[in-house]
Amino acid sequence: MKRARLFGYGVGSIGTGVFSTVPGLLLLYYMTDILAVPAALAGVVVVAPKALDVLFNPLIGAASDREAVRTGRRRRLLLLGSFALPVAFALMFLAPGTGSAAAGWVIVAFVFASVSFAAFQVPYVALPAEMSPDQGVRLRIMTWRIVFLTLGILVAGGLAPVVVNAGGKGRPGYALMGLVVGVVILAACLTATLSTRWVPSSAGEQPLGLAATFRTARGNRPFFRLMTAFVVQALGIATMLAAAPYIATYWLGDNTLTSALFVCVVGPSALAVPVWSALARRFGRLRCFTVATVGFAAACALGYPAAAAKSVPAVLALAAVLGLCYAALQVLPLALMPDAVVADAARTGRMQAGAFTGAWTAGETAGLAIGPGVYAVLLTLGGFASSTFDAPVAQTATARTMLLLGYTAVPAVLMLVSLPALRAYGRTRTVTGPGVAAAEPSR
Repeated sequence: MKRARLFGYGVGSIGTGVFSTVPGLLLLYYMTDILAVPAALAGVVVVAPKALDVLFNPLIGAASDREAVRTGRRRRLLLLGSFALPVAFALMFLAPGTGSAAAGWVIVAFVFASVSFAAFQVPYVALPAEMSPDQGVRLRIMTWRIVFLTLGILVAGGLAPVVVNAGGKGRPGYALMGLVVGVVILAACLTATLSTRWVPSSAGEQPLGLAATFRTARGNRPFFRLMTAFVVQALGIATMLAAAPYIATYWLGDNTLTSALFVCVVGPSALAVPVWSALARRFGRLRCFTVATVGFAAACALGYPAAAAKSVPAVLALAAVLGLCYAALQVLPLALMPDAVVADAARTGRMQAGAFTGAWTAGETAGLAIGPGVYAVLLTLGGFASSTFDAPVAQTATARTMLLLGYTAVPAVLMLVSLPALRAYGRTRTVTGPGVAAAEPSR
């Protein structure tokens, strides 16, 4: 496949990476430390819109399959998401007032943004299964996609906090950030939409509905087991991301270190994606995926003594290790997932790429949404006191301990919890034809 086509598709992941990262990284902190929204209420705000996506995404997947049947393309939903998402994203960080009034504004804007994101993300993730029937080519497509996804995360974690600081911090800074990042999302998503017009899409004669989507996903054991592991890991990663600005502020003593933490994670991750792809070709995707999972858990656990000692170099070094492992946790499951979709099509005679990716995206979205909610629960249990930017509040020792556990121990445990699902996936042997396997049990 030509590089221009790989580039055109992959660049869309800048937009998806930005939106998947910024709310998880900054939205909870924006509400508790800028808008004075109580931690418990802020937790509801960051979870509820994404929880609705668990229902919306399969519906959008079915709609995308219906469009593929009618037109042979998935372009209309891609265009809708490309234009609606940047507007909704900017509105999230323009909340008036404080407390519950501000929370109401944010949750409405976040619901709008989440539905808009799903309109783009679901058909976008469905495209690789239709771009090539070859596993090796799909791995290459996923490699390009994850490189750009990593770049999007770098923009989100590195640029967004910098723009907030440049805009004067507080409300003006977050408003400016919402506008700037919204423009980045628009450019990335629109480029991918226009660059994939050549992809022929087909979903069979009768696209699946909501209930059938989940039944189909559950019936495909390799897909369901892989998705389970991926969702649990997304939950751990999202919890850690939500904790980053709190660790920088209350343990390292400098909120501007949020950007440094993110750069240390994402910089090595961008370099590691092609390395993991090469290792996966040699040693097997599942084996490399498992090694990266264990490595991520170990680095999280070591973060506790490093942050407790207030050692900025040690915390940043461990963040770099997290980045190396994070690259594998992104590229390898997404390289394996289309195999299960193609295998199911060979078994059933129906290419339901939109339905499967709708279920996958719904699960990922749930994990990414619940992570900040889990962290908000930890803050509430620790007695964290919300405040505005102009009137910060000192936190108790219990609150500081709980916010540190959310950055270290909780993500580590969740990574380990995902391992049984990976082992179960590895035991699945379903080969449906030459070069098409639902799993890689022997590699």
